[in-house]
Amino acid sequence: MRFSCIQLISGESIQDNLLRAEALIRKASDQGAQVVCTPEVTDQMLENRSDRVVECFTQHEHPAVSFFSNLAQELSLYLLIGSIVIKSDETSALYNRSFLFDPEGRIQAIYDKMHLCDTELPTGEKYQESSCFHHGNRAVISEIKQDVVLGMSICRDLRYPQMYRALARQGATVMSIPSAWLATTGVLHWEVLLRARAIETGCFIIAPNQVGGQTGNRKNYGNSMIINPWGEIIAHTQNEGEDVIVADLDLSLVAQARKAIPCFSHNPDYVF
Repeated sequence: MRFSCIQLISGESIQDNLLRAEALIRKASDQGAQVVCTPEVTDQMLENRSDRVVECFTQHEHPAVSFFSNLAQELSLYLLIGSIVIKSDETSALYNRSFLFDPEGRIQAIYDKMHLCDTELPTGEKYQESSCFHHGNRAVISEIKQDVVLGMSICRDLRYPQMYRALARQGATVMSIPSAWLATTGVLHWEVLLRARAIETGCFIIAPNQVGGQTGNRKNYGNSMIINPWGEIIAHTQNEGEDVIVADLDLSLVAQARKAIPCFSHNPDYVF
């Protein structure tokens, strides 16, 4: 099955971001992609503020939801929108929500980011996602076709290997990790962690990332990539701007890797 990663530079204008994403999704479709994945906050890159809720939409109201639903249906492909900022219908809570649209344009699965990015780096960069977002409370897998079972995650989740192990145990063979990963930590951690999650679970990793930046001093790392269950990078963006990569996933490699390195067969109770 042919997968694609879309690398974006999302800014503050939702309409501009939708049009930029659309052009790249169409390009991926023209290259034969059957599943197209976009980065975290595809809809809008804004500073995290406690009063941000007044600027946001519920799932029913958000223009990106219907926009990408129609696009998935028109192109007849699975469309994983890395995340859209969604306001709760019942409360003022915001969720960083990933959407999987099927080729009929229906919402097949949603996942709310569980591990929020609260960090203060030695460079002085400080990000407090919990100041405006609520975390999700459940892991999500969704079957695209036989042997292609998607485990959904977002960005900071990547630092929690136990989550991916749990997804793989529930049947995931492909992990989506849409991100807006910072350049500061990206140069040291991004590729290492992505390849580790592939090796640990025997899964394919699909990791579309934001790149550069249009908001404040924030710089995102880019380097979107697709990785096979052996930890090999099989597709990688080649520039520092918006880009499209595609790769054909040979799902037989999942069983091969797990048979060769049976990570799930030995689960001792550790004693301290």
